[in-house]
Amino acid sequence: MKDHAPLYIPTYDDVIRAHERIAPHIHRTPVLTSSFIDGMAGASLFFKCENFQKAGAFKVRGACNAVFGLDDEKAATGVATHSSGNHALSLSYAAGRRGIPCHVVMPRTAPQAKKDAVRGYGGEITECDPSTSSREAVFADVEARTGAEFVHPYNDWRVIAGQGTCARELNDQIRDLDAVIAPIGGGGMVSGTCLTLSSLAPHVEIYAAEPDQADDAYRSFKAGHIIADDAPDTVADGLKVPLKDLTWHFVSSNVTDILTVSEAEIVEAMKLIWKRMKIVMEPSSAVPLAAVLKNREVFAGKRVGVIVTGGNVDLDRLPWMTA
Repeated sequence: MKDHAPLYIPTYDDVIRAHERIAPHIHRTPVLTSSFIDGMAGASLFFKCENFQKAGAFKVRGACNAVFGLDDEKAATGVATHSSGNHALSLSYAAGRRGIPCHVVMPRTAPQAKKDAVRGYGGEITECDPSTSSREAVFADVEARTGAEFVHPYNDWRVIAGQGTCARELNDQIRDLDAVIAPIGGGGMVSGTCLTLSSLAPHVEIYAAEPDQADDAYRSFKAGHIIADDAPDTVADGLKVPLKDLTWHFVSSNVTDILTVSEAEIVEAMKLIWKRMKIVMEPSSAVPLAAVLKNREVFAGKRVGVIVTGGNVDLDRLPWMTA
């Protein structure tokens, strides 16, 4: 099983082409603010709300770029991936828009809301155990059986270029940012942000935020090489996957720092945004705000873009119901 399309480091020109390709299939998502949260943070925060994106998550950008970039012959066999949720439903959405099959391997523990969304968009799910090794082993069987085009959730230049369109919009919507912070799991969004801002606004500091209980990116960043956990346990279900070579290229070269937060801090930040901004967002999306509030001295007085990555949460199993 290959990790991504032929190894290629995307450029900002790829982001521009991706934006043109996916424009008919995505939303230009809004940027919201909260004076109350600004007061708590001691900074001016600008929330790029990808929870309002098609399919409810930023990942539809990369998925659409990969799907609509295929030639007709490759597209005919469909696409396939492994994902804990948002990439799975985003690829299913994109494949449905193009009218091609989509095969998805998902952990059996993935939120039911995400499984329902995949099936709603026409994706076919094969379940696996909640570990990276199981996910990749089961996927190898699915790939061999279907012959579908593999679209990796993040370690794919087409996906990274698509995710880079989010920061491109943010840079256009809010000028003079000092920093941008996004959650990190496999690093697709952070890589796309690095790719875009290194060209458009190289002075902007890029931070990644990660759960303490799934801190392999943090430990990799400090060690200078990839350290992968097989099955981390965190309420932020979208951040359980490890970095790969292509995302590590961007993270190791362009990220200012990776900040970690506790499970309790994630839940409190999620509740704060729900209560004060009245928007539905998933636990993974709360990690950046939790990191800003925990590290006020880092962001004090700055204009900070906060990428809210998705809003696909199981309303019957909200984290504070069991926290």
